[in-house]
Amino acid sequence: MVLFNRRNMLGALGATALAGTLTSPALAQPGKMQSWKLATSRRTGIHDLAPAPDGGVWFTAQASGHLGWFEPKTGRTELIALGSGSSPHGVIQGPDKAAWVTDGGQNAIVRVSWPDQKVQAFPLPAGTPYANLNTCAFDGAGDLWFTGQSGYVGKVAVKTGEVSVKQAPRGRGPYGICTTPAGEVWWCSLAGSFIAHIDRRTGESTVVEPPTPKQGARRVWSDSKGRIWVSEWNSGNVSMHDPQANTWRTWKLPGDSPKTYAVYVDERDTVWLAEWGSNAIVSFDARTEKFERYPMPRESTNVRQILGRAGEVWLPESGTEHISVIRTA
Repeated sequence: MVLFNRRNMLGALGATALAGTLTSPALAQPGKMQSWKLATSRRTGIHDLAPAPDGGVWFTAQASGHLGWFEPKTGRTELIALGSGSSPHGVIQGPDKAAWVTDGGQNAIVRVSWPDQKVQAFPLPAGTPYANLNTCAFDGAGDLWFTGQSGYVGKVAVKTGEVSVKQAPRGRGPYGICTTPAGEVWWCSLAGSFIAHIDRRTGESTVVEPPTPKQGARRVWSDSKGRIWVSEWNSGNVSMHDPQANTWRTWKLPGDSPKTYAVYVDERDTVWLAEWGSNAIVSFDARTEKFERYPMPRESTNVRQILGRAGEVWLPESGTEHISVIRTA
């Protein structure tokens, strides 16, 4: 466990706090999209984001090695340096209200306390090869689980700071990860085209095969019933696995050649998907089995991940250096 003081790190590596530019009406109506261009002095390479506890939004600045914080009310952006060689991928809010980051560049999980913004690194065990750390999720006991696309699944025991890593079934591919309301952890393999359930006691993963071969399971998210929704990159499908019934259902996204990247299920159990084939966000109502399409206002937005809070669906545009939100209430 390595601890950095925010003030020292920012003095060495820099932080930016600039006014943002609002590119759509300040008060968006429900179902409408609102966007801001990140006003920073450098390209961030925004990848993932997560709502912060103060009403702001965190994002991973993969290109510049920072955790970003964006304030919707003013459009202000701040960049917090994460450490030498940092290249962060995923970020989520922990039970402790801190930002937890998967940092592929440092081969470490990084915690940024909030609001004092102290940076604390949890390196993978000595001798662990480059894991290509991807995304993370907290289980029901408060421990953090994470994926590494090089073929690893691991855990940070938060009370002790101990980090453990296991090789994933079938090697390369672990990508998205999520937690159910019961505290169970599921992840998916992009290269392996499967989803898997983690035994939280042993750390071992049990593979569950989706019905569509070679579908490219990219991200997963649980709904309120513990059903696992899967965005299928290769097939253009969204699928749903019910662990209790041991059943699957699959739907093709609308369009000629959909490419389904991200999936997120909101507080109403509406499923949200990033569809790269038509540069759009798509919502899906499982009760009516109907899709609704939200075209993105810019070309090649490349939304790689979706997260939200009640009434808000947040979108990081890695292709345009924008952040957008769809307000649902």
